[in-house]
Amino acid sequence: MKTVASFCGTLCCALVLFFGVIAAVAAEASPLGAPNPALLRSAYGADETFRYDVSWSGGIKIGELRLRISRTAGDQDSFEIHAQVTDYGAFRFFYPVDDTFVTQVQGEERLPVKYEVDQKEGRSYKAHRLTLYDQETGFVRYRKNDEPEKQYAVAGRVHNEFSSFFFTRVLPFEPGASVIVPTFADDKRHEVVVRAREWTYFDETLLGPVNVVEVLPRMTFKGLYDKSGDTVIWFTDDACRVPVRIRSKILIGSLTAELVSYHGLSCGRRWDLDKKVLKVNGD
Repeated sequence: MKTVASFCGTLCCALVLFFGVIAAVAAEASPLGAPNPALLRSAYGADETFRYDVSWSGGIKIGELRLRISRTAGDQDSFEIHAQVTDYGAFRFFYPVDDTFVTQVQGEERLPVKYEVDQKEGRSYKAHRLTLYDQETGFVRYRKNDEPEKQYAVAGRVHNEFSSFFFTRVLPFEPGASVIVPTFADDKRHEVVVRAREWTYFDETLLGPVNVVEVLPRMTFKGLYDKSGDTVIWFTDDACRVPVRIRSKILIGSLTAELVSYHGLSCGRRWDLDKKVLKVNGD
């Protein structure tokens, strides 16, 4: 059963978090997204780990999603984004999934330079994918297993599914405004329109009661996995911009990832939080 893998892919491709529930918004009418310098320092400047419980419609836990972002030693603007998705319980017995995604990003825009995917699904399927990005010359090189390398020319800089997710985290959201986060997927560059759809309040999260901003990506591509509907991400509406919940529609029902563990330094505060044992170390 590929539900967890499909969710991670939807997430990946958009983990990118964008808004865009207004179909009338055209990519040509929106500017390229630029990071907020203050948010780069507070929400994209230190090591962090996130763990999410993934549940199917009705609240049945079917897997886990783990994300880790770490700074490259000696480089203020170089990071590695590590993600792993696994299924859970009976789902793992019928269709085991262990997929790992590693993205290296550089520069103020946190653009990808290298992306590796290791997929282990079912009883026998294995695949290794390597993508290299030359952001200056506009070329993307891709290889799957021992197949011949493919090269693609792109008109401008591009993110991948994971770098766009974390880049969206530091965009300056404004009511009624939309921006573009260019993303390479399905062999070409896509101009993904991102819009903050709603500002609201969650009574219960791992971080406690929080104000959140709801982001939805307007994606026209499948990415690594098929998807059948929108993905919505909720970030805390503060200098931390912690993604506390992610929801995606699939062929049958929907999948929700709820933050259940968070460790690291964000918005000037060191966090050590777990669903079962909640504690926050001092500033």
